[in-house]
Amino acid sequence: MTKIVGLTELKPSDDYVLAYGHFSVVHLGHLRYLRYAKAQGKKLVVALIGDRLSSGQLDYPFTQLERSEALSALNLIDHIIFLEGKELTGVVTALKPKTIVLGTEYESTTDPDIRAALSQQVQQGREIEFHSGETHYSSTELLSNSEHQIEQQRRSEFLAALERQGLELQDMLGTLASLKNTHLVVLGDTIVDRYVACEAMGMSAEAPVIVVRELESRNYLGGAAIVAAHVRTLGAQCTFFSVIGNDEAGDYVSSQLQDYGVNAVLIRDAKRPTTLKKRYVVENQKLFRVSRVEEKRLDKAVEQSLLEKLETMANNGSIDGIIISDFVYGVVTPEVLESVRRLAEKHQIMLFGDLQCSSQVGAVTRFKDFSLICPNEREARIALQDKDSGLEAISNLIFSQTNCKNLIMKLGSEGFIVYGQNGSSTLNREHFPALTANPVDVMGAGDSLLAVMATGMASGQSIMSTAALASCMASLAVERMGNTPVSEMDLRDRVLSVFAYSGQT
Repeated sequence: MTKIVGLTELKPSDDYVLAYGHFSVVHLGHLRYLRYAKAQGKKLVVALIGDRLSSGQLDYPFTQLERSEALSALNLIDHIIFLEGKELTGVVTALKPKTIVLGTEYESTTDPDIRAALSQQVQQGREIEFHSGETHYSSTELLSNSEHQIEQQRRSEFLAALERQGLELQDMLGTLASLKNTHLVVLGDTIVDRYVACEAMGMSAEAPVIVVRELESRNYLGGAAIVAAHVRTLGAQCTFFSVIGNDEAGDYVSSQLQDYGVNAVLIRDAKRPTTLKKRYVVENQKLFRVSRVEEKRLDKAVEQSLLEKLETMANNGSIDGIIISDFVYGVVTPEVLESVRRLAEKHQIMLFGDLQCSSQVGAVTRFKDFSLICPNEREARIALQDKDSGLEAISNLIFSQTNCKNLIMKLGSEGFIVYGQNGSSTLNREHFPALTANPVDVMGAGDSLLAVMATGMASGQSIMSTAALASCMASLAVERMGNTPVSEMDLRDRVLSVFAYSGQT
């Protein structure tokens, strides 16, 4: 039974909670908002903003009918009312809902119609709530569904996203094949991740301390270095610029990058050690981490040497894109960032950036005028000092403060939302779910995603096709312990397996 109703079909009732929006692509932010709204009453009614044609183009990438179909699939929603435009007052007059729930971005709205609707609601002695839903950074799906069920659902959601974007198997395979035609520069902090496999022995009798026995250890490239390795093993040419210590970990980095075929420009600095993160693991459970790190910024002489080498390559070589992978350990100084931005502008080079600050102090809003930036939700909220606004509002603020052209908002176990420019004043949005429900090791998922996004976009591929490929890439990265580069063949096999689920291969 359709959930779409005319306004005259609903009688005024205290059972109704009214939600409002365009819901261009139903993603996690919308679900948070709708779940909260549903909890405020018995029946949830959604007033769906119309298409509002302007200059012969839709204000949103999907029509009102297409948007309503996605909403109708949600059990949360009881009824959907089509609006001709953005008007809300008529709905409030006719429905007399118990509560209107609007996103926090509407709390200070100057829209005269919405203000009139809210004023009317107050005059009727009824409730108004401004809420964007609860923010969570972890999933609870495994408490109520099996891993197989979750992955089936996510693959269905992934294929539905492709259908909305008009993408087929050949589009993704074409994007994958294009990656080898690019040359990217990666610049950022080098990290060595050392995993120490242990056996649990019990509790110490001397103190309440867990005792483990060390079995074996293995090093992996981390930080910006693994981004460079991903780019190279996907078939693209890659030059890596970084600073390492004059130590054993630095020797490992140099040797490993050479093995992967990365052209590494590594400046040795005896005053700072190569960042080493040692993780103690029992089975696939991490117990704790010990980091050897120098967080101070580069010395001026080292910084100048790094920039001179980069400028020489930019002036003499053909670079399609520059990736800044900043872990806030001192390599990406303000001067380095500004110099890279000027070089990119001078030579018309695309800029891609990611900043990771789980235990450091950093802000993704440092990245101005980039072709793409890829913060996770927590990092975006910290940078904006905003824990209450909805995801759409947070994403719009990141756009306005960085002037980036495209944005990926990473949502951890919920996947990511990609916001892509489509040649008009509106953004094309799409949510891609995390295809792996129970990851072995989530470290490195963002690095692999960044590598694919930058390489694909620098080779001239569409952002949506590239994002779909990046979703498959991230699912592979989290299925193994430690950071290892994902090959072009492995990624191709994953794409084929996802489409095999739908019978399209």
